[in-house]
Parts: sequence; structure tokens; C-alpha cells
Amino acid sequence: MELERRNNVKVTGEGPATLIFSHGFGCDQSMWRYLAPDFAGRFRVVLYDLVGAGGSDLTAYSASRYNSLGGYAGDLAQLIEQFAIGPVITVGHSVSAMIGALADRQSPGRIAGHVMIGPSPCYINSDDYVGGFTLEDVESLLDTLDRNYLGWSSTMAPAIMGAPGQPALGVELTNSFCRTEPEIAKQFARVTFLSDNRADLQGLNTPTLIIQSTDDMIAPVEVGEYLHAILPNSELCLVDNVGHCPHMSAPSPCVAAMNHFLQRWLTPVHEQ
Repeated sequence: MELERRNNVKVTGEGPATLIFSHGFGCDQSMWRYLAPDFAGRFRVVLYDLVGAGGSDLTAYSASRYNSLGGYAGDLAQLIEQFAIGPVITVGHSVSAMIGALADRQSPGRIAGHVMIGPSPCYINSDDYVGGFTLEDVESLLDTLDRNYLGWSSTMAPAIMGAPGQPALGVELTNSFCRTEPEIAKQFARVTFLSDNRADLQGLNTPTLIIQSTDDMIAPVEVGEYLHAILPNSELCLVDNVGHCPHMSAPSPCVAAMNHFLQRWLTPVHEQ
């Protein structure tokens, strides 16, 4: 009950494997409503809120525990142990894709697969890597966020969502950003945008589906190509979409890609 309350856990569906959905920065589990119901008839589906987001228990938030993505990965590992049945596939949006990979490193063999939607192991460009931002870009972004979180949210959320022709989604993301407790959001943003998990991913052999938008200001196509190159058991699916949230603005191709990837956990062993 403690973990259920801490992370506002919701469990639906049944099946031979468990999908555990983990949302991105400024979001909550409601953002999975276009995707998760498609799988509840075939999988056990676990939805939760990161501590500090959505309906999670804010009293459980600790600045020291969540000063790195490792704290969130530890939470995910705990949730898997308590709520998952059978093989576990993490479905992580944005920074939660890296949280899933870190949980995999913490508990080798416990996670059977990853679906990474708009993932990025590092947001800052270097000589041989395109992350999408310069260090100066990130420092400016974080400085603006520190000075005026609500103003930053109102400007950035619609740009992050993209989704031209679907303005309601930009409004929804703006409202979600603005509901997040500002001090928690500021720390999570700093942890997210300054993280570098490239070394953690090197040689990670867990089957992985990378779903990347063709036009994403947060995670450009080059990031998806980089991940596909360093993850030896990965597939890359480019979705024709503008924005960082294809699971909301272009759910149908995301569902199709996931159906193909997840079929291996629905096929009896003797038929594989």
C-alpha cells in the first residue's frame, strides 16, 4: 500500500507480461490514455506517477534522493518487484526512458524489454555527439525556469508538444507543467537536462524499441540514430510527427510499432 500511495499506482488488464508506463518531465500518468488502453486486453498494465508529479505523495519527495535519475530508477525497480507479473517491459517517455535503462542496470535481467519514446541519453552537444542543445542553451533554459517557472511553462510546453493542428494538447501540457510544484520541477529539470547516461547505455543488450518523432526540438532524429547504433538489440521507428510527445499527438503509429515489438512476449515459447 505504501508504494501504491507514493506513486499513485494504477493496475489494469491481464496477460503473460507486464507493461509499466513511466511519464516524462512535467507530465503524469494521464498522458498515457491514448496508448495504454490498447494493451490492457493482452498485458498487465501498470501506470504510475513519478514522485513529485501528478497524484504522487509529495511528502515522499526528497531533494537528496532525487538529485539524480538513480533515485527514480530505484523507485521503478521497487514498483516492478511489487506490481509486475511475468516478463516486464518498461514504456518510458523522454527522461523516463533513461530511468528505465538505469533500473535495468540496477537489477540485471529483471527487465525483459524497453520501449523508449523520445529518449535522450544526453541533451548537450559534444564534438562527436548531437544532443540538440549547447551547454549555454541548457544553462539559459534552466536560468529562465528558476526565475519564472510559470512563465517558462506557458512558453515552453506548447513548443515541446508541437502537434500543429491539435492546440488542445499544448494547453494540456501547459496545465500539467503549471500543476507541478515549482521547486520540485526546477530540480527535476536540472537533473534531466544536465544528465549524461551514454556510458550507462553502452552494451545494454535488452531488446529495445526506440520511437522518435521526425521533428522534435527536445530529442532530434540524430539522438534516436545514436541510440540505435549503441544498443545492440534495438529497433528504431521514426514517426511522422512534430513534437516531443508522439504517444499523444500521433498515437496510432506508436501503437503499431509497439504491437510489432511486443508480439514476442505474447507468442508461446514453442512457437518462437
